[in-house]
Amino acid sequence: MSISLDPGLGDDVRNAAQQAGISISAWLAAAATARLRREALGELLTDWQNEHGEITAEELAHARAELGYPAKNRRSA
Repeated sequence: MSISLDPGLGDDVRNAAQQAGISISAWLAAAATARLRREALGELLTDWQNEHGEITAEELAHARAELGYPAKNRRSA
């Protein structure tokens, strides 16, 4: 497999891999894995909401607390 990146993006990827202490291939593989997992989770959540209704703010807050994530700050416009 071979890929091409815009020069600026290529530099950013090279720097990120270097900072992480891994090869560019390993960095790109990790990025692709993360993207595929996010897409799969998005599909799962869409299917769940189609069957059970929209997830409420209270349910999201409860899930964040259960998973140990900090509460999401709401910004006013």
